[in-house]
Amino acid sequence: MLNRQQAPDFKQVSTINFIHPEKKVLDNGVPVFTVYSGEQDLVRIEFIFDNVNWKLEKPLQAIAVSALINNGTNKLTSKEIAEQIDFYGAFFQTEYAQDQSSVTLYTLNKHLHSVLPIVKDVLSESQFPQHELDIYIQNQKQKLQVNLKKNDVLSRKEFAHALFGDTAYGVNIKAEHYDALKREDLIAYFKAAYAPNNCTIIVSGKFDNTSFELLNDAFGKDWEKSNAVKNSFNFTTTAKQFVYTEKPEALQSAIRIGQLAINRTHEDFSGLQILNTVLGGYFGSRLMNNIREDKGYTYGIGSGISSLQQAGYFYIATEVGADVCSAALTEIYKEIEILKNELVGEEELNLVRNYMLGSMLGSLENVFSHADKFKNIYFAGLDYDYYTRYIEKVKNITAEELLALANKYLTTDHFTEVVIGKK
Repeated sequence: MLNRQQAPDFKQVSTINFIHPEKKVLDNGVPVFTVYSGEQDLVRIEFIFDNVNWKLEKPLQAIAVSALINNGTNKLTSKEIAEQIDFYGAFFQTEYAQDQSSVTLYTLNKHLHSVLPIVKDVLSESQFPQHELDIYIQNQKQKLQVNLKKNDVLSRKEFAHALFGDTAYGVNIKAEHYDALKREDLIAYFKAAYAPNNCTIIVSGKFDNTSFELLNDAFGKDWEKSNAVKNSFNFTTTAKQFVYTEKPEALQSAIRIGQLAINRTHEDFSGLQILNTVLGGYFGSRLMNNIREDKGYTYGIGSGISSLQQAGYFYIATEVGADVCSAALTEIYKEIEILKNELVGEEELNLVRNYMLGSMLGSLENVFSHADKFKNIYFAGLDYDYYTRYIEKVKNITAEELLALANKYLTTDHFTEVVIGKK
């Protein structure tokens, strides 16, 4: 009988098996990567488009197009699109991110032939009706007005702008940017970005040759190409920056600290992820133990590394009581200095190893998450050797390597420090 009073022994994850995709190409050259699983009669099809033609004077073009792309074509109104998708029990969503925008369809395989023409209509004939744009502008301005009163949202916005300036990664969006949105600009961006020569299709689920032919019939022909230019930015590390917005009435202060860092393509990225986990990447991290559990300054604090196509950045984020903001900042920098001067103990390092390998294994719960793992490497220009190197690094990294990484990348002289509230 299982003894529930005795904790189970630790068992380190030995291997992790990834489902590799099969690549095919539509007649017009659009690559299709299929991560196959025949377990359920369900398929997810993602149409992914690089963000293009960035212009500072029109910073919301890509975001607004992503939000409004399914709000009416020359055949269907937004209501009719929603009703037809619902009729087939399908689900349709759009998403904007810093490097790509995507349109994703979830559907039962038996309805694929009925649903794909609707998606094709959206991706090639969207009209961006003026009344839909007017509603969008009104709603987004109200949302922005509410968000600008939230210290955590403001700190994230200020931090991104300090690191990335007026680029797609960091532009400081204001209400007047929404007022400047024009229907003709959205149509121009739609024609430039949502084109076959700027599209990658990722399919996950049950998807056989018959399904591929349906996809090819819908998207492999009669889809106009464009001459869009993919976004390109350069960033340089600067001296330490301080951004402080005082709010005398604030009960809590939002803190965001960090700097430009490496992205997934760099050989040190896996090691830096391990270092980040020790510092603030999980519930048992040093920042959580010190600033939440020991000092009681916050409900939660964490750190992370974001990998973008043209940059990476490291950050620490929290909200603390306004009266202990300065003390919390002192403790954050103290934990960084400890990492730069003292070796991480073997017991703590083993805990982090088990956490990271277990998290990786747990994140592969279904075929969709296998497709997500593929996207991480494909759009970074990497292959599955990345995950092999990652797993080996987590298993074998030494305390000395972590000390060297801390001194190389946690350079507080270059940190951007944002505080919104009271300091």
